[in-house]
Amino acid sequence: MEQDADSMSFPIQANTRDAVLALLLEHGEADAGTLARNQCISVQAMRRQLRNLAAAGLIEASTSVCGPGRPSKRWRLTDQGRRRFPDGSDRFALGLLDSMRAALPEAVVCELLNRQAEAKAISYRNHLGEEPLPQRLERLAELRREEGYATQCDLEENGRSWRLQELTCSVQRIAEEFPAVCDQELLLIRRTIPDCSVERVHWRLEGGHTCGFRITPLEC
Repeated sequence: MEQDADSMSFPIQANTRDAVLALLLEHGEADAGTLARNQCISVQAMRRQLRNLAAAGLIEASTSVCGPGRPSKRWRLTDQGRRRFPDGSDRFALGLLDSMRAALPEAVVCELLNRQAEAKAISYRNHLGEEPLPQRLERLAELRREEGYATQCDLEENGRSWRLQELTCSVQRIAEEFPAVCDQELLLIRRTIPDCSVERVHWRLEGGHTCGFRITPLEC
């Protein structure tokens, strides 16, 4: 049975997209009609919003049959959609790194972070395969977006290098306390694309508006 709109008590937000995600986070799932009533828009407009959110990988639908008539779709967050909301993992990671820093020499902590970067680079390379560099870079940007980074990858004006930019960073708070995490990120990109030279050209911790890497194929 559909929930009454009044029972969905999460405050209405100015941005319908964010409000829909927040409602689904609170209630688990809902149909287009219930969501539309909550946001005071038409069901048709809500369905368009839901299709856009589904195309972005943030929500998914299941079919529900309740009584006569057409089956209805009930929408819920995907794992990617849930990652848009704070979950306390930053606090846990910061606490863990604090404990490691207190108990271990700095060089050992850096070595552990580097090992993590090496292991993640292997996973990335397995996903990227042996495609030409442009396809690998686009796939890398997709993987980063799936992990919560707003990542873009564009060919630079010289026609030879690519600029991988992360407009938002899912580990920003951690990096502010442990800048070594950023060194790990640079190592990660380098190990993921070993046939290229990778240099950092923007860094949010030094006042840049993004974290950016220039990726240039190595001479054969």
